[in-house]
Amino acid sequence: MGRWRPPTKQGSSYITPEGFQSLKDELNQLWKIERPKVTQAVSDAAKNGDRSENGDYIYGKKRLREIDRRVRYLSKRIEQLTVVDQLPTNQSKIYFGAWVELEDTESNLFRYRIVGPDEFNIRENKLSMDSPLAKKMLGKSIDDEIEVTVDGNTTQYYIVDIRYSLP
Repeated sequence: MGRWRPPTKQGSSYITPEGFQSLKDELNQLWKIERPKVTQAVSDAAKNGDRSENGDYIYGKKRLREIDRRVRYLSKRIEQLTVVDQLPTNQSKIYFGAWVELEDTESNLFRYRIVGPDEFNIRENKLSMDSPLAKKMLGKSIDDEIEVTVDGNTTQYYIVDIRYSLP
């Protein structure tokens, strides 16, 4: 029995300027700061003799593999991304980069920004454009109603506000 898994669907290739800069900063941090430190630690640990029972060496090599995997991913992904740095001409509709305020049927307010899959963070109210809620919102206007079903629960939202901020 192998470990084969079907390939995952590639997310959208759009990103905000802030998200793009964040990915570039992470790549720079890993490649120029963290990797040299770990490489030096592995080199020092290798000088201690028996590598089969050397925890610093084993952990360092594992960490190097993790760093290299992430560096490869970021390098390829950065080349594929399209930075959206212009506001849409029709700002009365929801497009990529919009801050959207929603109200549910119980008068709870939710505020989300629609961003690319590489920068979504629900704690910062950044919603991936590939998510079911964002897909329903795209192209809608203020006072439109959307209905989202997640795990069998259907929720209705009303679009209260749409704003765009300059990059």
